[in-house]
Amino acid sequence: MKLGSLKQGGRDGSLIVVSRDLSRAVSAAGIAATLQQALDNWATAAPQLQALYERLQAGSAEGAFDLDMTALAAPLPRAYEFVDGSAYLPHVERVRRARGAEVPASFYTDPLMYQATSAGFYGPRDPVQVPSAEYGIDLEAEIVVITDDVPMAVSAEQAAAHIQLIGLVNDVSLRNLIPGELAKGFGFLQSKPRSALSPVFVTPDELGDAWRDCKVHLPLLTHINGKWFGAPEAGVDMQFNFAQLVAHAARTRPLTAGTIVGSGTIANEDTGKGASCFAEQRVVETLRDGHPSTPFMNFGDVVRIEMLDAQGNSLFGAIEQQITQVPSA
Repeated sequence: MKLGSLKQGGRDGSLIVVSRDLSRAVSAAGIAATLQQALDNWATAAPQLQALYERLQAGSAEGAFDLDMTALAAPLPRAYEFVDGSAYLPHVERVRRARGAEVPASFYTDPLMYQATSAGFYGPRDPVQVPSAEYGIDLEAEIVVITDDVPMAVSAEQAAAHIQLIGLVNDVSLRNLIPGELAKGFGFLQSKPRSALSPVFVTPDELGDAWRDCKVHLPLLTHINGKWFGAPEAGVDMQFNFAQLVAHAARTRPLTAGTIVGSGTIANEDTGKGASCFAEQRVVETLRDGHPSTPFMNFGDVVRIEMLDAQGNSLFGAIEQQITQVPSA
């Protein structure tokens, strides 16, 4: 099934069930007011939501309406936790190589992960607001999974059963602020503002054979200002699968229902498949030419992130956002 949230209904939106082709939707208020509420009671809510989804697909759901993407909030407008990994080591290797640094051996056995901003997410058509273009505005096209309650110290095999939903994220990064923050040795803060989530989250069965080994085996497509930017294969070169990432996050603490776990920037060894962030593209140019030639994004630029199934149908809907300057106070 596919689930989304309307902006109406307060900070946590209003839960809706969305048709497979993303054209129709129906309120799920009789089951759960919000997606967080559904995840809090997933064992009870999921079968009811699935039944409503089947009625919607059959054209028999009472109160169904045409879906307007601009009316959508993020499926989880705010989440208790968003932990973001960096599971695609070609990205890590290239970035470090560009600055003459080796990849530590531990990176191949122990996932990289940080605590990301989760108090608010942009909706899929909301503008990205940044105070200054001098901050080095970048996107990061990624996949996320959403869990139910995950006990502390679960194994990867156990963690797989706690992955209930899958979606996309534009993990916005301010690249020119990152070096100074990391130099302090205390992680990201100002360099990682709010991110945007895909119009809908879907249950793993919606992906069919594309969901296997706790990875999504499809390309993630990014366009900038209508031009192709990249389509790396998400199931290739992923050092740690989502079950391993969830288990890593839960090693010393339980994860509450609604925790979002990110894959990190999708990247392949084959640079011909393009990039999922400007930092990656600039590193490829630096390694090839000795210097980067592609600038970071500027105000007015539009980023579009989408994943299509084998038949060319959009699975999650597209994140499509314009970069804008924060309005003057």
